[in-house]
Amino acid sequence: ARDHDLDQLEAATRRHGRIERRLELRGVVNEVSVYDDFAHHPTAIATTVAGLRRKIGSGAASRILAVLEPRSNTMKLGVMKAQLPASLAEVDLAFCHAANLGWDAAEALAPMGERALVADDLGALVKAIIAEARPGDHILVMSNGSFGGIHGKLLDALAIVE
Repeated sequence: ARDHDLDQLEAATRRHGRIERRLELRGVVNEVSVYDDFAHHPTAIATTVAGLRRKIGSGAASRILAVLEPRSNTMKLGVMKAQLPASLAEVDLAFCHAANLGWDAAEALAPMGERALVADDLGALVKAIIAEARPGDHILVMSNGSFGGIHGKLLDALAIVE
């Protein structure tokens, strides 16, 4: 029965294509890696961060800069906002796009202190991330949407950083 189950799984995977948006490396520019992940609630965020941390290790040369867009209905309502700081415990810096939220993201992330930055404007958020990024960093973008094309904006901005 086990072989039959694996055969069915393999056939389903072929039909539906590869699994995307799970720690998908979108590019590396100036030694900064930019990842995309579908994580959009605290449990998924914590799992994704832990997976990247296992992959890259820890230490000064293995910083994770998490970029979060809370855009699911439950996240927009702030249902799980109190769980966000704990879900981001393993990141070095957290950036949150706070446009169109029904709650105060800065207040929710306050337990992270200076490790968290919140911005309503996507352009300002990209500038803040680029200002903090340095060679060897891993920028982990987490959203269940396109996030305004932030991946390309980050990669383009990294390419012009002197």
